Amino acid sequence: MATLSQWVEGARPRTLPAAIAPVLVGTGAAYALGTSDVAFALLALLVSLALQVGVNYANDYSDGIRGTDKERVGPVRLVGQGFARADNVKLAAMLSFFTAACSDWPWSRSATPS
Repeated sequence: MATLSQWVEGARPRTLPAAIAPVLVGTGAAYALGTSDVAFALLALLVSLALQVGVNYANDYSDGIRGTDKERVGPVRLVGQGFARADNVKLAAMLSFFTAACSDWPWSRSATPS
């Protein structure tokens, strides 16, 4: 069973700036146009981070079941290094994607121009 620390490392926190940067740029552009909204920016950030973590877990899962991470050097690979079962990593990916979808859904209709 993987520890909490291994799950956090498996989420690959070093990739999270790739999820944060577009939200900052978009929020900055909206601010420059006078249409920024802190709540939407925070929701966009949550969606972006959840998607990034989900993709990282999905990659860990798929590489792990194919065996491509057995001899890998670098960040923690939950499945490839045997820290977590493949189905648990797949579930973590799906929960991350579900979190992103649930965070975006109620707000996506109110943000659309009429």
